[in-house]
Amino acid sequence: MGKVIQMERTPINPWSWSVTLGFDQATLVEGHRRQLVCSGQDAVDANGTPLHPDDMAAQIELAMDNLQEVLDGAEMTLANVVRLNVYSTDVDELFKHFPLITERFGGNRFATSVLGVARLAAPQLKVLLEATAVD
Repeated sequence: MGKVIQMERTPINPWSWSVTLGFDQATLVEGHRRQLVCSGQDAVDANGTPLHPDDMAAQIELAMDNLQEVLDGAEMTLANVVRLNVYSTDVDELFKHFPLITERFGGNRFATSVLGVARLAAPQLKVLLEATAVD
């Protein structure tokens, strides 16, 4: 029988402020066997049609649902996400709803960057989530 690989995640937080917001400054990952690099997920349906044009909260929820679908395809969950980059056309509005993202992780934290952008692929879109997951 082959060697069992045990992934170990170690949060790196020289400062504690980010932990209270639900993310880590860095995540050291050792002993993983697979890495999933996800394209940006946003608020589109199965045909790629943008939904919820004026509703940041609804767009975040749908983008998270879409990210979960991608993870499911690799037999992973949000617990496997070690990095989540968030792009938004309205960072102030995003921060009002950021707990919608962190709550979905159920206490599992990730490294992150939040970036304000002029626009996303479709002008109706307000948020895009780009994840890296490991197991």
